[in-house]
Amino acid sequence: MRSTVNRRQFVKTVGLGALAGAGLGAVGARAVGTAQSDVKADKSKLARLLPGCCAYSYDKDLRHGPMTLEDFILKAVDLRLVGVDMTAYYLKSTDPDYLHGLRHLGYKHALAFSGAACGVSMVQADAAKRADSLNEIKKWVDVTDQLGASHLRIFAGKLPDGASMKDAVDWVVESMKAACDYSGPKGITLGVEDHEGLTQSADLCLEIMQRVNSPYAGINLDITNFIATPTQDAYAQIAACIPYATNIHIRDHFYDHTPVDMDRVWQIFAQAGHQGFVSAEYESSSPGSLPPATGVPKLVDEIQALCKKYSSV
Repeated sequence: MRSTVNRRQFVKTVGLGALAGAGLGAVGARAVGTAQSDVKADKSKLARLLPGCCAYSYDKDLRHGPMTLEDFILKAVDLRLVGVDMTAYYLKSTDPDYLHGLRHLGYKHALAFSGAACGVSMVQADAAKRADSLNEIKKWVDVTDQLGASHLRIFAGKLPDGASMKDAVDWVVESMKAACDYSGPKGITLGVEDHEGLTQSADLCLEIMQRVNSPYAGINLDITNFIATPTQDAYAQIAACIPYATNIHIRDHFYDHTPVDMDRVWQIFAQAGHQGFVSAEYESSSPGSLPPATGVPKLVDEIQALCKKYSSV
């Protein structure tokens, strides 16, 4: 996980003018600072972009068979990936012996667990439900620890009926601060995903990061979920959030099903000097999608080629 200093170094390198020119909104512009400079790569922090895959790419096969997480790990080895994101939906149990078995299988094949992912949402109007959500996050932090991973994806959630945006952001900040206080001593970073609901704009993602203000808090950056605003298209929002990116999830189409300019996105990663996993999260339910057996390898091939093109490793 990058430190706050590194995030500031990125800002000084890229400069506010470049980000504003890309369509960065007012809150996002304030978030990345006021330094003005030429746009150039930070040679002190070369990009390390490691190709991976999210278990969610095989959602139907993992939920309903015939695939297990053990099969998924071996499939990732066949695809010559560096790491896998272990989505918690598909765990058979949280028994330590089972989790340790998955961890050992990954080790035997030199495959890293780039993180784990749970579906817990922090936007809850009821204080008791917020406490339950926090306890759930703590549970999945412990599972992540047993797996030997250092990152857990969480959600903010959708705005409840009758709730204000201000209240919802306050609830997320409150919960994420407490969750980071728990995960930090274990060396586990929490990444809130820019996902359907509260966090579909870069401005709100950045506000949450500023207010949580923890080295163990970041953005699990799904490049396809941002909704364009009058001042920020999806690419500008990706650029605004990349200093806080933990894991990055990749689809080849945006939320509205328009195709992603993948090379342009990797240029953003490289310009930021991002270091981390860039993982396929194939969506086979999208219109015109191929089945995972053919669609996932195709997306992985593209990710691997772009990582090779733009990464220092």
